[in-house]
Amino acid sequence: MRLDFDYGGVKARASDPCRNAYDHKTLRVVTRDLTAEASARRVIEALGAIELDGLDDCAVAPGSNVDYVLRLDGDVHALCAFTAYGVPQLRNLGWRVEIDPDYPWQVVDSAAPLYADVAPDEKRPDWFGLNLGVEIDGHRVDLMPALLDVLNNTQSLDALARLPRKCIAVKVDDKRWLPVPPERLKLLLQVLRELYKDGKPTLLPARQAVQLAHLGAAMHGAGRAVRWTGDRSIRDTGYALALGPTASNAVQMPIGLQADLRPYQLEGVSWLQHLRSHDVGGILADDMGLGKTLQCIAHVLAEKEAGRLDKPALIVTLTSCVGNWQREINRFAPALKVVNLRGAGRKARLAAIADHDVAITTFPLLVRDREELTALEYHLFVLDEAHTIKNHLGQAHDAAQAIKARHKIALTGTPIENHLGELWSLMDFLNPGLLGDPISFAAQYRHPIEQCGDGARLSSLREQVRPYILRRTKDAVAKDLPPKTELVRAVELSGAQRELYESIRMAAHAEVREQIKSRGIGGSQIAILDALLKLRQVCCDPRLVNVDAAKAANAGSAKLDLALDLIANGAADGRRILVFSQFARMLSLMSEALLGRGVGHVTLTGATQDRQKPIDAFQGGRAPVFLISLRAGGTGLNLTAADTVIHYDPWWNPAVQAQATDRAYRIGQQNPVFVYNLIAAGSVEERMLTLQQHKRKLAAAILDGTGATGASLTERDVDDLLAPLE
Repeated sequence: MRLDFDYGGVKARASDPCRNAYDHKTLRVVTRDLTAEASARRVIEALGAIELDGLDDCAVAPGSNVDYVLRLDGDVHALCAFTAYGVPQLRNLGWRVEIDPDYPWQVVDSAAPLYADVAPDEKRPDWFGLNLGVEIDGHRVDLMPALLDVLNNTQSLDALARLPRKCIAVKVDDKRWLPVPPERLKLLLQVLRELYKDGKPTLLPARQAVQLAHLGAAMHGAGRAVRWTGDRSIRDTGYALALGPTASNAVQMPIGLQADLRPYQLEGVSWLQHLRSHDVGGILADDMGLGKTLQCIAHVLAEKEAGRLDKPALIVTLTSCVGNWQREINRFAPALKVVNLRGAGRKARLAAIADHDVAITTFPLLVRDREELTALEYHLFVLDEAHTIKNHLGQAHDAAQAIKARHKIALTGTPIENHLGELWSLMDFLNPGLLGDPISFAAQYRHPIEQCGDGARLSSLREQVRPYILRRTKDAVAKDLPPKTELVRAVELSGAQRELYESIRMAAHAEVREQIKSRGIGGSQIAILDALLKLRQVCCDPRLVNVDAAKAANAGSAKLDLALDLIANGAADGRRILVFSQFARMLSLMSEALLGRGVGHVTLTGATQDRQKPIDAFQGGRAPVFLISLRAGGTGLNLTAADTVIHYDPWWNPAVQAQATDRAYRIGQQNPVFVYNLIAAGSVEERMLTLQQHKRKLAAAILDGTGATGASLTERDVDDLLAPLE
């Protein structure tokens, strides 16, 4: 830098030692104010300037026009920071600063606005292109390549934000740079990382429009004006999805609905209408028992009354729930014309779908009738108990993807049961492209979150899916539900049952360790599950175990004795009891024992021919006890006559048990509900309770923004599960 002092047109060079300044043109001589000059020198020295005479190792050619140097060791960010912040400070203090045209670290003027241009693709209207840049002297300069270059060369965005510098310089051209504060650049790059997962400019699916709202927030915070150009409707959709439905755009409930919706249910219908208005799909993930079916029916009826239901709505549900859906529609929305695609005469009814407002089928029939169902187009496509398609390689997921529908809805209280891949599967059905392909999703989210507990990746994923998931819990919205008390009842194994458990455990543990040693944890799943199955069966009743040692042991069941006492005493006190087990054979053994004690009961398993008969008997008060297999009755039943739930055998998926509990603990329940979890103390069952917490935390981290991460089964977990009885 060269430094001159101006005395009314007479300039004095800072490096000139003379006390007087002389102008050769005007022959004027002025006396310099060395005190004022020293004060001025301190200003630039405070900004990092070093007087040339004070340096021994700075190579400057003789006669160079230099008095001071900035010793920044080639750090482009520091050089641009001086230009961006030091020069304006000098000018604000009244200094006149001239910048050589060839100065290579010039910065874009702070008044130059940023722009974001959004344009739909001509060939694929459901995709759009995005350009980011800065407007300089009326010309646009694209910054996207430079920004992605910074992103690709940055290992940690958090570390970037913590850098001890005022700005990061983003290259505009050979001489100009855009200075961006590190924290602001971090926010901007976070959005670009989600938009361009491979780090390269590309077209984006319309489902990613919500990221434009985050992009706008990051750009506005950079201290510059931001101009949106191109197709503003895409941007407006993104902002609307990020904001969600508001009180000002709440919908009116359909006139023909024969039900009074609770406030949170009204909000749910408004949310479904909001998604429909922006052509995206979503998951209604309310707790079991909060009325997802009713909210969906109200949504379908609203579409009909608005004249938009010009094509039928297709509802796919569990086989056990078809009758319930038909009854609920007839009860709450009799104006809807419904066809049931299950049972005799199905082919004829398939041909008549277009003549109805709603068609109801099952997941197995969705696969079996794929050709007929995909021949039509639908206004709405609803998956009830949508976690059924959690395996994206399964036939049900593939068949669901083949259905052509304007709008898609998923209903499930458990969008994440075991791992994040299940969430990807649902989102791939609802909004293809939103979370990328399964391989990139695993690399970007599953591995960092599940294996490494990466909180930043977790927050990013949560923000990506937040606009498309509506989750309400009973605690939050159903204040009028009676209390629920959950109890763990442990029983000690003893005698022959304990000896049988230990003998099977030792043999199984040795086999599992050998499998893990040769095949790794991933290749040993069958051996692990087989070992756990046998131990769980011993805990329930040794008669379930199909090994010679169990048959020869002739051991009793401590847990069965406990369960029979609970059931008999509860029935005698007037309690209405649901008993769940994963083993249909266990329910048969329990039924035999209850008959011996004279306790009336009914049973529902996969072999039950007439499902409605035992349901009606229990709900009507003709049987105080209902024995139910988890597979056949864990979902789709409304059993509010019950006030006691007994889980006979725990499994490591807490969502399944929660669904079963919610057969009784749901809207319409008037009595306090007691939930008993029966376990064999110190056994594999007790250790499963710890693993259940991992599953709950993973789901809570995504759906509720709470909980920790990490939910995969490790070798250490296996050793703990197969440890000796305590």
